[in-house]
Amino acid sequence: MFGFLNIYKPKGITSHDVISYLRRITKIKQIGHTGTLDPFAEGVLPVSIGKATRLIEYLSDDKAYIAAVQFGKTTDTYDIEGQILSESDIQITKDELSAVLVKYQGEIEQIPPKYSAIKVNGKKLYEYARAGVDVEIKPRKVFIEEIKLLSFNKESQLAEIYIKCSKGTYIRTIGYDLGQDLKCGAYLTNLKRVQAGDFGVNNSITLYDLKTAEDVEKHLIPPVDKLPLAKVILNNTEYKRVSNGMQIHSNQEGILSLIFDNSLVGVGIGDGKEIKVKKFIGIK
Repeated sequence: MFGFLNIYKPKGITSHDVISYLRRITKIKQIGHTGTLDPFAEGVLPVSIGKATRLIEYLSDDKAYIAAVQFGKTTDTYDIEGQILSESDIQITKDELSAVLVKYQGEIEQIPPKYSAIKVNGKKLYEYARAGVDVEIKPRKVFIEEIKLLSFNKESQLAEIYIKCSKGTYIRTIGYDLGQDLKCGAYLTNLKRVQAGDFGVNNSITLYDLKTAEDVEKHLIPPVDKLPLAKVILNNTEYKRVSNGMQIHSNQEGILSLIFDNSLVGVGIGDGKEIKVKKFIGIK
């Protein structure tokens, strides 16, 4: 059994909880995900099963979220689960918020929240934070492909914002930074990941849909459907060579999906003359 699952992770559980559950019902240890989703957040969590874990690095890694941002307060975690640090009477308008959002388009620098899993000297930031230890958190560059205001309630000062971004972007930090720019403070009350690479929320399944190994196998997505790589169709002779780690002749270049019998059997690198096998998966 191998392939991808488009899981919808509910609030209140970790990405590791999802993996542990799937390992338990399938009896397969080789299971991984393509990007952690905090317990506070919900939404799309692509999961790889079996030999498909070897293909994670080739999946598209851009993400898209819908964030509910509450203006007028700050918390230590930048979300609703933290302790309130400050409050403000400043009331912002929809036009003011829209004008500030423009500056977040494109490449930006952000400082990750201290309650995050980034490691400093081998220790996670949230471990330092819980111990009351201050450490230097260096800014990092991320790319915001699209950011737009979906809705804004002037009375409650609650906004819903769509953000499409690069891997490693902290949406909680964007919410916090918006509050600082508008001088009123802000934190997230809800966060939903609606896209992870080619995996979308509309085609996702919840863990409650998966009760047996048979359920998992029924919902598996073949790797050939999700890897954004140019395809090389192998004949019988070429497949035998590839399965033995041998090169094949081809004028294609770059990282390539190797296809045999309508299945992805490996990944190769072409130089315009031949293709070298980088990873061999084999027939399902």
